Amino acid sequence: MSELFLGHAFIAPVIELARQAGEVIMPYWRADVAVTSKADDSPVTAADLAAHHLILAGLTALDPSIPVLSEEDADIDQSVRAGWERWWLVDPLDGTKEFIAGTEEFTVNIALIERGRVVFGVVSMPTNGRCYFGGAGLGAWRSDVNEAPKQIQVRAAPAAGESFTVVASRRHTSPEQERLLDGLSEGLGELKLANIGSSLKFCLLAEGSADCYPRLAPTSQWDTAAAQGVLEGAGGEVLELNGAPFSYPARASLLNPFFLALPAKAAWRERLLTLARS
Repeated sequence: MSELFLGHAFIAPVIELARQAGEVIMPYWRADVAVTSKADDSPVTAADLAAHHLILAGLTALDPSIPVLSEEDADIDQSVRAGWERWWLVDPLDGTKEFIAGTEEFTVNIALIERGRVVFGVVSMPTNGRCYFGGAGLGAWRSDVNEAPKQIQVRAAPAAGESFTVVASRRHTSPEQERLLDGLSEGLGELKLANIGSSLKFCLLAEGSADCYPRLAPTSQWDTAAAQGVLEGAGGEVLELNGAPFSYPARASLLNPFFLALPAKAAWRERLLTLARS
């Protein structure tokens, strides 16, 4: 693993913390767990809350001066958040609907944010112990249980004979997104759609298994930040539809703008942006 990445004081303990959160989650998986609805009608379970409390305690112990914004404790006024220079952005169980449905497509997401930009992110899969981590300028890795971490990177183009692969949400789309996919297929040929839940969509791009992830449907800040760090470390980028780098300022709303995730040096970058704006 890169000495540069290991040199970041927080990365190793945060990876361990994400894995511990996964261990807390697993006893609830495919069990008869109660589901309640939050004010926005999104589901929450005892697994979400157990992971939240573990992560909050762990990050506070790591450095009590760095505030934590978690999906399960997000009622923090914008005026307070505007004063933060550096903070943790956490989804203790990303893909709660997938978790409830009994699939394996849910993750633990932890990102360090500084001045609105992702420093690094950790995405851990509780069901198999796989962990992705990375950050812009730091590289990106995939770590599997009992294996040395493997550095990952985006692919510039599909391999010969392979289709252009677009990652999509299993549960969320929009008319705008469908129009964008139609436009892409006109220029790039038949598309292969990879439907997967949670922040694993970014990770497919980061490890070179897919080509782009357009999201013209709602997400929240904690859904994206950690995996954005992984993708940026792997040579990818996340853009708003106007081409601006995707960031995390202290907006009144914690909902994200629509975005495009892709390799930073993609030859079709401008075509994608044009389609997204149309």
